[in-house]
Amino acid sequence: MDNLNVLILGGDTRYVEVIDAFADKGASVYVAGYDHLALSSSIHKTSVKNVNFSKMDAIILPVAGTDTSGNIEATFSDEIFMLTEELLAQTPKHCTIYTGTANSYLEKLAQTTNRKLVKLFARDDIAIMNSIPTAEATLKIAIEETDETIHRSNVTVLGFGRVGITVARLFGVVGANVYVAARKPADIARITEMGLKAVSFNEIDKIIGKMDITINTVPHHVLDAKRIATMKKNSLIIDLASKPGGTDFSAAKQEGVHAIHALGLPGKTAAKTAGKIIANVLTDVISTSKT
Repeated sequence: MDNLNVLILGGDTRYVEVIDAFADKGASVYVAGYDHLALSSSIHKTSVKNVNFSKMDAIILPVAGTDTSGNIEATFSDEIFMLTEELLAQTPKHCTIYTGTANSYLEKLAQTTNRKLVKLFARDDIAIMNSIPTAEATLKIAIEETDETIHRSNVTVLGFGRVGITVARLFGVVGANVYVAARKPADIARITEMGLKAVSFNEIDKIIGKMDITINTVPHHVLDAKRIATMKKNSLIIDLASKPGGTDFSAAKQEGVHAIHALGLPGKTAAKTAGKIIANVLTDVISTSKT
């Protein structure tokens, strides 16, 4: 990576690991949005208005990419800046944008400027590795927000994707009675093989009323007002799905059911590990693309 110029725009504590990883591999690392953080002298601190975009081979954005106006989150700076078509058009044609997720603004920006956009969190490897700190943080929330042990509690996990699998397994290991809702027959079979209780989504209403903890991983409206009304008043909902989540939070509040929309858990509870996961995948992907 000796001849690689990498620009890291914004980010949180996780991206300190990313910065260090690229610097260790010999890349020339430029960062904007790190005014309040002490970094190695080998790192080029700059501001967006002073970046020479014409020599950047890669631009790395925070996990959330940009907001719908193009603004970029920067935990370590008071500066407000954005990625625009004008700036991106100055980059070489081979310049690639790396982000965790992408909204319509970022998708359109990449398309308009004909720059490749890589969404890291769409990859199985990073999503599966990230599910580990997510599951641990979910267990931590469950312990802190309930007044009984997780052991022997009735817990349902809605969804059996990359996060749902890890969450269900962890809660099962600590002794919870874990029910997992899935749609595919193969998933139902795997849940049963894991020693957990499999239910189809059509059967959720039959069990939801006896659950102590309900963990949602489905980014669709699965916990609606009607379903929440049947839940125990002292039960807990932990919604892990991306915004707006799969829970009617207003209905939960009205019914007296404690509901938490727990977003970005890896970065909040295990920032160093989460940063290393992102750094390892990024350096591997970029090294491979350069060969």
